[in-house]
Amino acid sequence: MEVKKAEFVMSSPDVKKCPAPDRHEYAFIGRSNVGKSSLINMLANRKDLAKTAAKPGKTQLINHFLMNGEWYMVDLPGYGYARTSKSSRGTFEKLIRDYILKRENLICLFVLVDSRHEPLQIDLEFMEWLGENGVPFVMVFTKADKLTATQRAKCIDDYHRVMLDSWETTPLAFVTSSEKRLGREEVLDYIDELNHTVQI
Repeated sequence: MEVKKAEFVMSSPDVKKCPAPDRHEYAFIGRSNVGKSSLINMLANRKDLAKTAAKPGKTQLINHFLMNGEWYMVDLPGYGYARTSKSSRGTFEKLIRDYILKRENLICLFVLVDSRHEPLQIDLEFMEWLGENGVPFVMVFTKADKLTATQRAKCIDDYHRVMLDSWETTPLAFVTSSEKRLGREEVLDYIDELNHTVQI
């Protein structure tokens, strides 16, 4: 699938204020500074669609983008950003939790993981919570251009090995690099497949 048109729709402070749930929707989430906005820009073929920032924790609202006039891509606040105040962290967590559990047209959550790090407890716990709540998700390993092919494979294997301690099977995983446009076609083809096979 090719994205020919990408437009910002709105930022919402609450799931109730999101656009009407009448289109397929795919949300992107991960720890702060994992590269969510950069990945969305790469997928949309736009440099400035989602705002990227040098300072982590910039995305604090639910940001909707309409792709090809047909489906939504959503940039969610990052989780686990230590420098936000405890009260605002609590707000982020409630915002994220409410969106994930209550957004009826959410088809799949893309959980972004920095491929340069060993499996982190915060990512594993978040995915465990998704599994317990029956939320469909896939993993997206970001910043893969910083690693060799062997290092990339090891990173994915490490995650799968740790997850198999508590999961029967591990989720589908994509390897991406926003800088090198790696994984773009695979992620968009997966979304296209879901657009055609999942009813809302």
